[in-house]
Amino acid sequence: MIRLISITLLFSILILSCDQMEEPQIHNTPIVIAHRGAQFLYPEHTMEGYKKAIELGADFIEPDLVMTKDGILVARHEPFISETTNVSALPEYADRKTTKMLDGVAVTDWFVSDFTFSELKTLRARQSWEERTHEYDDLFEIPTFEEIIAFAKAHKTTSGNSVGIYPELKHPSFHKSLGLAMEDVFLNQITMAGYVSKTSPIFVQCFEVSTLQYIATHSEVRLIQLIGAAGISSNGDLRFTKEDGSYDPEGQPYDFILNKNARTYSYFTTEEGMKFVSAYADGIGPWKPFVISYSKTDEGEVEVLAPTDFVAMAHKYKLEVHPYTFRKEDTLWNNNKSGATEYQLFFEAGVDGVFSDYTKDAVAARNKFFTTRD
Repeated sequence: MIRLISITLLFSILILSCDQMEEPQIHNTPIVIAHRGAQFLYPEHTMEGYKKAIELGADFIEPDLVMTKDGILVARHEPFISETTNVSALPEYADRKTTKMLDGVAVTDWFVSDFTFSELKTLRARQSWEERTHEYDDLFEIPTFEEIIAFAKAHKTTSGNSVGIYPELKHPSFHKSLGLAMEDVFLNQITMAGYVSKTSPIFVQCFEVSTLQYIATHSEVRLIQLIGAAGISSNGDLRFTKEDGSYDPEGQPYDFILNKNARTYSYFTTEEGMKFVSAYADGIGPWKPFVISYSKTDEGEVEVLAPTDFVAMAHKYKLEVHPYTFRKEDTLWNNNKSGATEYQLFFEAGVDGVFSDYTKDAVAARNKFFTTRD
């Protein structure tokens, strides 16, 4: 009896000690999210790009979702498509070019919402990065969310797990203003596909808060609150408005604007903001400088700064942290005095996943990080 009491007491002490320790990473191994597929090679958001990303070791593929005129969810980075398709080269759609207000900004382009599903299937995807290969331009169709789910269900990752999907609902308030309510269509599709719980291989992301809150009341799937900023000041501080102090759609959830809510994305970096997010979401997807920022001198010299308390605070509220976007073209974080790679800096900062355009690099960096750490 005395021995049992001693063991119980020791166990209680260990639990107390663990509670006082710094919050651990939620994932034993950070996940690699293929940002828009294997975007470094194939045009973004194509079935070929998603397939290649899985072959290269991605855990999740990321489709950005927008909606057609007849209510079909398809994968495009934005509701406008001149940079990612051949629509401008097709004379039969010349009259579809128009101007719409997107999150308070006038945009003149071709919009998915002005095309039916069958019309959109006549378009072909193009590489949006000028410096990346264009040998696969005008070859591949625009995939539907249904097709992406079917692909994920039919394949396994290189580690033998289910292929995870990480869909983002793009500009839901914009779509709603056109009479296209994305949320219910999306919920119906993921529920029919069996994505219904915290263990389902899916994360759902959005920049708008009300959309995630709505999904949280109708599904148990994991949700990620995306946050961004309007820019970075020379000292490394993030800006959430334009330099003249006016509204910038990159610095504030647009549904907040519509609801006359003055909070910017800076709110989500505070204790109150983290607690607010934890009430409806399972994680935060920040732009990289929220985790590790950089300063610039007048001469243009860059200095990578020490990690902020963003990850530690998020983990305190049981929120995962999946920063975006890691790509070779973005060399700022590799100009650090330690000589560490960008991936290494963020893995050491404790992030739980990374969005990468270069899946192979992200997987290799993760493997190297854990080999070195061990």
